[in-house]
Amino acid sequence: MVLVLALAVAIWFAGRLLQVPTRVRLVLIAVLYLAVLSMQLVLPAGNSLREATGGSATAWLVVGVLAAAVWGYWRVLCHLRGRVRPENQVGAGASASIAEVERNARHIALREIGGTGQKRLKEARVLVVGAGGLGAPVLQYLAAAGVGTIGVIDGDKVENSNLQRQVIHADARIGMPKVFSAQKAMADQNPFVSVRPYNRRLTREIAADLFADYDLVLDGTDDVETRYLVNEFAVKGRIPLISGAIAQWEGQVSVFDPARGGPCYACVFPEPAAPGLAPSCAEAGVLGPLPGVLGTMMAVEAIKEISSAGETLRGRMLIYDALYGDTRSIKLSKRSDCPVCA
Repeated sequence: MVLVLALAVAIWFAGRLLQVPTRVRLVLIAVLYLAVLSMQLVLPAGNSLREATGGSATAWLVVGVLAAAVWGYWRVLCHLRGRVRPENQVGAGASASIAEVERNARHIALREIGGTGQKRLKEARVLVVGAGGLGAPVLQYLAAAGVGTIGVIDGDKVENSNLQRQVIHADARIGMPKVFSAQKAMADQNPFVSVRPYNRRLTREIAADLFADYDLVLDGTDDVETRYLVNEFAVKGRIPLISGAIAQWEGQVSVFDPARGGPCYACVFPEPAAPGLAPSCAEAGVLGPLPGVLGTMMAVEAIKEISSAGETLRGRMLIYDALYGDTRSIKLSKRSDCPVCA
């Protein structure tokens, strides 16, 4: 039997070397198989030729059944591939490469996301305001999730004191603008995403034009003035806003989207907190992993918002207390007299 199998392999590879069509090579191997099977069935037991080719027809029948099963499976696959719509085929002009499909297979396996949701993620354009504590995990997980275009705006540079919680940055990049440090980390993590770094502070003069390029905005800043500015222009552009905030051991996250019936940030916080009531992380301190928890929650809300999976935190605020391991959700209402979204 080994001799016959070796001969079949020789026919296959010799034909390939001589550029013989696959169909012809398969026919030659089939003829060889039928000849051997015929010898096993016709020649008497003990015949030298029969013994040299296995000595039993049973083994060859099993080989034939297995080969027929493999061939049938291959034909079914070819038939199914032929039924795939051209716009869904991987190839020239397709929206995702094989490598991207493999990378995002766990998302595609989720019934709530699937191939359609992953395609939406690839086509999405998301702006992240702030590349610090909250921005770090947001950017990392959006890039890992395959969000196609990610903008990040921040005017700060990486400092040594940032590294306790801003895990997208590295010690070797101290002194580098945060947006470029984040861009490098995201590109190293997922080369299939496009990162747009804006090394400057968000100002009223540039906000409208900047926001117009994006479908979703995530605000992870710790600057009160910037928070209200982000909310104002997100409302004007009818863009959903995912906002997070942290302080010491606690954090909160919500989706503000008045264009779709929810409140805006100013509905919930009409005025900034009085001086001293909301100290910065530098003044009051912050637990290192806390931005990771809240930033990851923000990334989850972004993925749900883009892929239309589940129910987002629109009209609700999730509050997390790390010190006591407590999580609670409160309902938020839209204000009819809100100066921003009414």
